[in-house]
Amino acid sequence: MTTSTRGAAKTPAVLVLEDGRVFRGRAYGAVGETFGEAVFSTGMTGYQETLTDPSYHRQVVVMTAPHVGNTGVNDEDMESKRIWVSGYVVRDPARVPSSWRSRRTLDEELAAQGVVGISGIDTRALTRHLRERGAMRVGIFSGDAVQDDSALLARVQEAPQMKGANLSAEVATTEPYVVPAIGEKKFTVAAVDLGIKGMTPHRMAERGIEVHVLPATATVEDVYAVNPDGVFFSNGPGDPATADHAVSVMQGVLERGTPLFGICFGNQILGRALGFGTYKLKYGHRGINQPVQDRTTGKVEVTAHNHGFAVDAPLEKVSETPFGRAEVSHVCLNDNVVEGLQLLDRPAFSVQYHPEAAAGPHDAAYLFDRFVKLMEGQRA
Repeated sequence: MTTSTRGAAKTPAVLVLEDGRVFRGRAYGAVGETFGEAVFSTGMTGYQETLTDPSYHRQVVVMTAPHVGNTGVNDEDMESKRIWVSGYVVRDPARVPSSWRSRRTLDEELAAQGVVGISGIDTRALTRHLRERGAMRVGIFSGDAVQDDSALLARVQEAPQMKGANLSAEVATTEPYVVPAIGEKKFTVAAVDLGIKGMTPHRMAERGIEVHVLPATATVEDVYAVNPDGVFFSNGPGDPATADHAVSVMQGVLERGTPLFGICFGNQILGRALGFGTYKLKYGHRGINQPVQDRTTGKVEVTAHNHGFAVDAPLEKVSETPFGRAEVSHVCLNDNVVEGLQLLDRPAFSVQYHPEAAAGPHDAAYLFDRFVKLMEGQRA
């Protein structure tokens, strides 16, 4: 990715999809070029959390909400230390932010971090195209990077695909760190960082959990060196079929019977650890308005999602696995995609969505309480 930041608002920009469809607009953020997988997010708020979610690494995010940037950017709502999206696509960027918490405009933040974007295009048409044809590689070009459309298309088609991409180590912490419990410490959790969002250890800390965040390269021995009451596997980017190391570590945890909780990528890792396959969704689930049913209670939740892969597990039966019986605990009501797994003979469960969502709905926050109950039960 090459970028500059001068005169972006008046600079022509071009978005080129790998199937040859072209959209023309204006540069937004940095001027230059970028490549990634084109995906769309249906959230009408929370764009700052989306941008800084490590799970969006190497993805170009198309916002379906037409007006983006109206609350600016603050220093409190970051889910990590930087923006991770490869590119950003909006229809009608706000001219002036309106929020007492805003410190700078979204355009300024994108430019400062070198994120190439495009505005002024028909994002509804682009979203419909991605729904019909599926997520695909894309390039955004502005300024001196703009060339003949055929030359730009050739460059897009040379970019790496998301399928087969092993990305967790590129976004995870390289050194362990600790998030202390808020108030009285009740439990210790080892959290394997595959692309963890900052709100996740915070939600656990609110429940009296001291969280030891470990790199994606952590071994089973590293996990148990912190003497955990429970083990957590985080969200993250890339193809779960490449995550052999994380699967091996999780199997080690399952063998020991330690309470285990996984979110998003962690759900896919649990699926693989149990012997299920994974597959790439046509266009994925991204946004903060996805309906999911918790089959253990019958309750329907509105949830926040960001995943392009899913677990291939049977919906209507209990499966026998090397670690006992397992079942699908949550399912998306839009398309019957597996949204959660649980073991019936060991204290382990996972969900495909984001119960820690800061800007999104909090319907699923109870899952952290469920994790606490597993640890309480194991201690008793």
